[in-house]
Amino acid sequence: MVYVFFVVMADVFSSSSETVIQRSVDIPLKGNTPQENLEEFYQLKKISQFISEHGFKKVALQFPDELLVDAVAVAEELQRNTNVKTYILGDTSYGSCCVDEVAAEHVGADCIVHFGAACLSPSTRLPLFFVFEKRPLDVEACASSFRELHQDTQSHVIVLYDVNYQHAINDLLALLSPEYPNLVASELLVEGGRCYSHGRMEGLNGERDQEENCQVIHQFGRRICLKAGLSVVDYRMFYVGQEGATLRNFMITWNRCMFCSYDPVSMTARTESVIINRALMKRYYAIERAKDAAVVGILVGTLGVADYLGIIQQLKETIHGAGKKSYVFAMGKLNVPKLANFLEIDIFVLIACPENSLLDSSEFYKPVVTPFEMDVACNKNREWSEEYVTDFRHLLPGGRSHVPPSDQQDGDEADVSLITGSLRNQNLRSRDPVESSFGSSVVLRNQTLTVSNPNSAASFLAGRSWRGLEPKLGETAVMKAVEGRRGIAIAYEEEGTSS
Repeated sequence: MVYVFFVVMADVFSSSSETVIQRSVDIPLKGNTPQENLEEFYQLKKISQFISEHGFKKVALQFPDELLVDAVAVAEELQRNTNVKTYILGDTSYGSCCVDEVAAEHVGADCIVHFGAACLSPSTRLPLFFVFEKRPLDVEACASSFRELHQDTQSHVIVLYDVNYQHAINDLLALLSPEYPNLVASELLVEGGRCYSHGRMEGLNGERDQEENCQVIHQFGRRICLKAGLSVVDYRMFYVGQEGATLRNFMITWNRCMFCSYDPVSMTARTESVIINRALMKRYYAIERAKDAAVVGILVGTLGVADYLGIIQQLKETIHGAGKKSYVFAMGKLNVPKLANFLEIDIFVLIACPENSLLDSSEFYKPVVTPFEMDVACNKNREWSEEYVTDFRHLLPGGRSHVPPSDQQDGDEADVSLITGSLRNQNLRSRDPVESSFGSSVVLRNQTLTVSNPNSAASFLAGRSWRGLEPKLGETAVMKAVEGRRGIAIAYEEEGTSS
């Protein structure tokens, strides 16, 4: 029997502690996979071959919550087949779709085997082997739904899918390709040279490569071949999988394409509506909040995705160039109470994989934006357009969406906040006071410095009525250590019991 408790912060600041402890939420925990099906379901032979070929001695096995019931059986089978020492990573530091290289390094693992759904973000430290869950897909029903949604057989369609349905995509294409000559399916292609279970390419060399009579797009761990002369906006998208972060990421990124989806669980298909436009408007509102912010908190939401240190440094420089203060936080999985502890922060920017970066911050005390949205707010050379970037690596120098900030120190423009209606100054840069030409300590008047707001977490703390316990150094008498109370706070032993 497995009991799982979740804290649901509907009423963030007034939840009863007793109610939280007693509340239970059902999650779809599957039963144990029969021993005879473990090999097929978890590809144990392929994993054993991978371990033996490279001579690994310590292997970290990363499972999502719904597959933990099989973790012990899989670990024992691998140890029996390969004579290695296995470690089960159950509670990951961040999202379960990302590879938890930090936890694996804590146990000195030589490689990681990642099970279940994955965002396919590139890793840089340890060798990696992906094992996707083989979820059932009724290929005939899916093909029938595709035909209903695409009456024109000459339509240009790209088939996208959740990684857990990869095993059935070839069967689906075998049914549809003879009828739809312009049908294209994405292929899994993990960037970097550390993945040993799928095709991979060395580095991110732009979004498109030229091949025979086609253009190739590499994005989100997928490879898509487009006909020469066509772009992504000329195609319709058909997604196989349940509604969630993966589909939302695709729709936000390719927001000019028409999307259809097929849910293999409910066996229903639908055309995605205009909710994406509403979502983009919410993201634009968050950008306006970022423009108004004076203190920014940079949340480290991954320690495994390649180049996360580079985007942290770039964000710090961009935020500083806009005249704002920034602080870096590493706090693992995010929740409302954690971020509510930092009232001095006006807005947070989350550095995470593409699927986890689009965080719904409606319940949070302060908004949480993506690196792209913060760059739009602070970099006046970048404008809000139809392009939306969820992969922060594309924002770095050399990436296809990199826009260098302006080096011009003067000529800062003022505009009006669309939220507060007040006047704000963009791209205020922190500068040292300018000394007078007369050599005195008098500072020449500078209009930028005059309207600048040197707000920081320290000044916010100084203005609070309560700033924590007062140390009173040297004012408290030294006393010998004495025995304290025993028991729990509700009833210490020396207090007795009340009738």
